[in-house]
Amino acid sequence: MQVIHEPSALQTLCLGWRRQGLTVALVPTMGYYHEGHASLIRYARSVADKVVVSLFVNPTQFGPNEDLEAYPRDFERDSALVRELGGDVLYAPAPAQMYEADHATWVEVPELASTLCGVTRPIHFRGVCTVVLKLFMLTQAQIAVFGEKDWQQLAILKRMVRDLNVPIKLVGQPIVREADGLALSSRNVYLTPEERAQAPQIHNSLVAAAESVAHGEHDSARIVDGIRAYLKEHLPCGEEDYISIVHPERLTPITTITDTALCAVAIRVGKARLIDNILLKA
Repeated sequence: MQVIHEPSALQTLCLGWRRQGLTVALVPTMGYYHEGHASLIRYARSVADKVVVSLFVNPTQFGPNEDLEAYPRDFERDSALVRELGGDVLYAPAPAQMYEADHATWVEVPELASTLCGVTRPIHFRGVCTVVLKLFMLTQAQIAVFGEKDWQQLAILKRMVRDLNVPIKLVGQPIVREADGLALSSRNVYLTPEERAQAPQIHNSLVAAAESVAHGEHDSARIVDGIRAYLKEHLPCGEEDYISIVHPERLTPITTITDTALCAVAIRVGKARLIDNILLKA
């Protein structure tokens, strides 16, 4: 495994692979790996000749009062895991190597970024789209792999790729959870023992919502009210950011579930902002 810091070195290497007719898969990450990241790398390894894992805590997707400096980091452990899983390259640039001092170009999908997480994180997806497109250009990857826990992010990136005719296939992989149902996240380390004990109730509330839909409840407002009541009882330390039922691709609100809908939530638990989602099928 090579560890590369310079964008030009990564691009030169990947262009050489493309000239050889090799398939390149990209796994974009911010590091501090858990089994969810490992599942993405394993999938990439199974479908490509070469696997590039990027490790970059992207400053442009953090707001002024968010956890950029506190975001957990462990480069040695992360690099060892990528090597163990068969990654060919770990790309770990510094912010100055990804953004010139006078950087002035941004990529946005405003229609999809103005809802869900975009309400309280208004610049987040602009930063995500910009850095991910830069990674696409640097790696020349034919495949990029993302986790479905960040469903909105994946939907936005798919729209970006479609609208800009980027020649890459985006693949979503299922949420990886702890045994008690809590979605794996690097930010779970922020939880106190008491908060960690309650946090799985987020997933439990979504499972209960899916069961209610399966049993005939199709009114989104009543489903959201049910989730809210469940969390108030079972997750008293949580604070709602949003609970929404939307179209899985367009992310527009759905009032009556007639087919498949996405129920997405963001709940603040202590210092952690935890997101999760589930598909509701009528």
